[in-house]
Amino acid sequence: MTDKTYQGRPLHRPDEPVVDQGAAFDLQTLSTRRKVLAFIGAGGAAALLAACSSGSSDTGASTSSSATTIGEIPDETAGPYPGDGSNGPDVLNRTGIVRSDIRSSLGGGTRVDGVPLRVTLDVTDIAGGDKPFTGAAVYAWHCTAQGEYSMYGEGIEDETFLRGVQVVDDSGSVTFTTIFPGCYSGRWPHIHFEVYPDVTSITDHTKAIATSQLALPQQACVAVYSRSTYSGSAENLSQITLASDNVFGDDGGKSQLASLTGNAVSGYTAMLHVGVDTGTEPKAGAAPGGAGGPGGPPPNGSGKPGGAPPSRP
Repeated sequence: MTDKTYQGRPLHRPDEPVVDQGAAFDLQTLSTRRKVLAFIGAGGAAALLAACSSGSSDTGASTSSSATTIGEIPDETAGPYPGDGSNGPDVLNRTGIVRSDIRSSLGGGTRVDGVPLRVTLDVTDIAGGDKPFTGAAVYAWHCTAQGEYSMYGEGIEDETFLRGVQVVDDSGSVTFTTIFPGCYSGRWPHIHFEVYPDVTSITDHTKAIATSQLALPQQACVAVYSRSTYSGSAENLSQITLASDNVFGDDGGKSQLASLTGNAVSGYTAMLHVGVDTGTEPKAGAAPGGAGGPGGPPPNGSGKPGGAPPSRP
């Protein structure tokens, strides 16, 4: 482009094409198009929103959760493998990261296997009366069925699967289509997420207003880990409880345990209420020191089942 703008907006990276402007630009484009939908009405909304999706086969439509509001989501560490620029690689500067289906690497790369899981987070603004936090951006990531994290694990440093960003809709929800994560040594099965106040903040990890983790119910974990895809996870699960986990152990994951429906054959749907209080100072987010911490290598190369337990990943 010669005018260095797109739809009247300056490009974030003037020397790069529109498709390579990064997550913040993608999010602003999506936000602008959603505003257009409000004017054209419901008739053509579905088709237009699908057209502006970042190549995802799932539009991220929200599902109403029956979870009860229980206050602010606890602050937790982002762990050694955030991929948000706080500990090495930064996926939030990659185009295409705004997507609901996170099972493949960006650009149609490697797709991971596992029991299907659809995760809906209902995000509310406590300081604003616990109303839907419409317009906030949520970045979610987790390990594979083998307990590996893309961008960090040995041999998968260039992969970006199981990482994605969604914008909170008018009902207060974001939805990710993914797989059930494996269980590696030393941690209860979980999914990481960060909440940012708006679409312009997403590429700066210091602007996250909430960093937390979702815990998965034991009954579903037992069922999933009986499948051959999750070799090693059943043994690791048997050696830990929610109460002994170094993240969820404070209260047994009371406010972070997702409600689940489904089965280990056709897949599960997980829901969690995420109350965010913009009136309090975030107390988490940085990767911990020690194994897998800033400047240190991931434990056992990836933290996969059978390896040394990561430091609060």
